[in-house]
Amino acid sequence: MATDRPVTIKDIARKFKCSPSTVSRALNNHPLINEDTRRNLQEYAQKVGYQRNSVSLSLLNKRTGTLGVIVPSLNHQHETTIIEGLQSVLQPQGYLMNICVTNESYALEKEYVEKLLANRVEGIFLSISQETYDSGHYEHLESIIQRKVPLIFIDREYEGFEAGRVTIDDYLGAFAATEHLIKMGCQRIAHLKGPQGLAITEQRFLGYTECLKKYNLPVVEELIASTNFKIESAIIPTQRLLDLPQPPDGIFGVNDQVAIGAMHVIKERGLHIPNQVAVVGFDDSPISAYIFPSLTTVRRPGKQIGAEAARIFLNEAVQKSSAESLMLPAALVIRESSLKS
Repeated sequence: MATDRPVTIKDIARKFKCSPSTVSRALNNHPLINEDTRRNLQEYAQKVGYQRNSVSLSLLNKRTGTLGVIVPSLNHQHETTIIEGLQSVLQPQGYLMNICVTNESYALEKEYVEKLLANRVEGIFLSISQETYDSGHYEHLESIIQRKVPLIFIDREYEGFEAGRVTIDDYLGAFAATEHLIKMGCQRIAHLKGPQGLAITEQRFLGYTECLKKYNLPVVEELIASTNFKIESAIIPTQRLLDLPQPPDGIFGVNDQVAIGAMHVIKERGLHIPNQVAVVGFDDSPISAYIFPSLTTVRRPGKQIGAEAARIFLNEAVQKSSAESLMLPAALVIRESSLKS
């Protein structure tokens, strides 16, 4: 059939002198259509280059096969491994993922949620932005729930929502990191604390303070400094810590980036890591094993977070299971930056 426009089901129906519904059923392997008729119609459709209108089919079936993934950044290996975990489970199931990056912006997060819902995604995986915590806004999250679209928090959550979630045990990870520094002989352990209000920040801070208390070490205000999650945010706070009359002999960074920033300052001061200042991070980013000295850190299983979040979504969407919460363990990885000789 020579034509400048795409071949339609009606064109095939005219050729075979049958109804369009018969053609549609044959192309979809409907059991009521005679096997020979089915084969003839399918072979002809392939020959003339007929392509199904997947958008129309998805509207008909009320399925789009698309999902939304909203993350604060893609600057860290942790987020990319979470996405790899999601992809490993969902791509074989035929899902397409729309990746959205908020750069810690509430306005962007809200806009992405609205656009994803408008495009009829079948589920949203969300790692909350810093500004969303700061602002206290959650109307955009309620709109997801109201639309009965599965919402699964990945890594960073917003408490109080009946939603699926997969998080890490940040508290025990931080406790283990601080305990390790104490066992290495550190008496004045500083903490480079992450952005205020984030669950991961507060849980890691709590793990740090409660470990100090367990070992009868004081929680000293001047040894707690605010950073964000970027290397440069650790520079001035670490300089101030090292300028104290009694500087720290150990530093626990909220993540590896911050810990690496602290190590840079310590080296600039001509101090030895770990004998004068021991350092521990959090995340086990790929670079942490290859810097000098190699960084002791807490490993977060990013790929497992993604895979488990995908499983929770499939259970909720396909089997209509209730939302599930899962907390994965974090493991201390001991390297050179904390092993005092």
